[in-house]
Amino acid sequence: MNRYLMLGSLLVLAACVPKKVDEQPIMQNNDRVPDASATVAAASAQAERDRADAAAARGAIQAEALADCAPAVCDAVVRGELAIGMNEVQVLAATRTTEDAWAIRRSGPSLVMAPGDERVVPADVVGNVAMVQLADNRVSRYAYTEAQGVRMVDDPSDATTEGRARALAEQLEREGDEFAARGDLDAALDRYDRVSVLVPTDPMIDYKIAAVLDKALRPYEALIQYQLFLHRLNLETIEAEGAAAAQLAEAIALAQQRIVILERQTR
Repeated sequence: MNRYLMLGSLLVLAACVPKKVDEQPIMQNNDRVPDASATVAAASAQAERDRADAAAARGAIQAEALADCAPAVCDAVVRGELAIGMNEVQVLAATRTTEDAWAIRRSGPSLVMAPGDERVVPADVVGNVAMVQLADNRVSRYAYTEAQGVRMVDDPSDATTEGRARALAEQLEREGDEFAARGDLDAALDRYDRVSVLVPTDPMIDYKIAAVLDKALRPYEALIQYQLFLHRLNLETIEAEGAAAAQLAEAIALAQQRIVILERQTR
């Protein structure tokens, strides 16, 4: 019996003995790390040459873009801003890029330029560019990637401050409509309030704000907003023609009904 116990103990001890691994050391004693300064210097020199080559390429593109362009397009190139009517070279000059920055698709007279690398997106002074489309080598439309989504520019007026505000207001209004349909009244009211700042002359926004406040059981605020909606309209000049006019006429009728009811509630 003692013999078996001794054998078991020896097996346990053998299992606990660390195994030796015969590996060659990376460095021997007194070895020195090789001097990498020459490699670093060579890499820095190459990077500097690449930057100089890229700057020279952009300079050549800028010169070609400004050689023959309409005054408005030339001004846009100098500002670094895309514009309707630019050619491909002027797009590169306005965005301070070369062809390497883009994925370009050509199909007959049509050409589409999209960012070649999502990590390094081309941009002009307005913002990050999502897409540029050219027809017969002239920009017909382009798009920016913004917080509210993609904003399309297909008319010179869209590129103005007013055009940008209008596009943002349309996006916010769509979001507000979606939130209102889902019953998220606070989020809908937030979007509509922001639209009313961007486009203060749109009476339908006043109506939508009033309707949301009404549904949120805030009668006094809803009453004021309904009254503001009707006050902005010249009721005598409204013609009930077309879908938009019909929608407006319906909103007027509903607003008038709700004003009567809310006035009784708030007395």
